[in-house]
Amino acid sequence: MDHEIRRELPPRPMPIWGWDPAGVRSRFGTYRGLIRLMLAWLDNLTGRYRRFKQIRWGRVTRVVFVCHGNICRSPYAERRAASYSLPAASFGLSVDSGAPADPTACRIAAGRDLELVGHCARDAANFEFQTGDLLVVMEPRQARRLTAHLPAGSCQLTLLGLWSRPPRPHIHDPHRLSEAYWDRCFDVIDSAVQTIADRMRAKPSNEV
Repeated sequence: MDHEIRRELPPRPMPIWGWDPAGVRSRFGTYRGLIRLMLAWLDNLTGRYRRFKQIRWGRVTRVVFVCHGNICRSPYAERRAASYSLPAASFGLSVDSGAPADPTACRIAAGRDLELVGHCARDAANFEFQTGDLLVVMEPRQARRLTAHLPAGSCQLTLLGLWSRPPRPHIHDPHRLSEAYWDRCFDVIDSAVQTIADRMRAKPSNEV
């Protein structure tokens, strides 16, 4: 398959003639994104995500961002983490291996002083896990999928949105969604990655 830089595709048509009086699509991507965020908030409030906040920062040697296709959210988060001088990597759970970053992601990232051109998507099956990896996923269902395949005791796992301000335990995929939602998505990622960078810098040297 041709993996040259692709042209941007227009956002998918919105149903009901684009009617969106509550601004759901600019804030949450889609109505499905809003529902998934509400369900994630319910799980968070009942304590199901507590383990994702209990990170032993002294054991983290690399931050690895994970999303669906490794062309939008995770490569952006990886480059943002690298801008803070964090060791970072990324992969996807359903990937066209070698695909470039989404053209819209490249354009919007460039406006935020990050370069995604040159990124090549990598699938989980081809990713080499390392002891000390902190795997950072965008959605709770990705965390569930990874939990079943993680090398025992070698990696930690968290939800990226739990570290944003305010928290957002589900970060919906912006692929072919509105420009406003792309900005909202990347704002959440920026906030969360900054928090992780702060925690990494502050980690106690004697933590075990």
